[in-house]
Amino acid sequence: MSKTQDFETKLQSAKGTLETLMNPEITLEESVKAYEKGTKELQDAQKILEDAVLKINTIKAS
Repeated sequence: MSKTQDFETKLQSAKGTLETLMNPEITLEESVKAYEKGTKELQDAQKILEDAVLKINTIKAS
């Protein structure tokens, strides 16, 4: 899986988690677990994005 696909997968997962959190019937425990999962997915996506920006800046500087 490429970094782009991985990034997209992380964003899709976070979006699904947001939809879960918007469900009014979700329990508090489920909400906390979903929030933790969504936060982790967004952190992973942010890291992939930061790595891509660093790579682009390195290429530009060459």
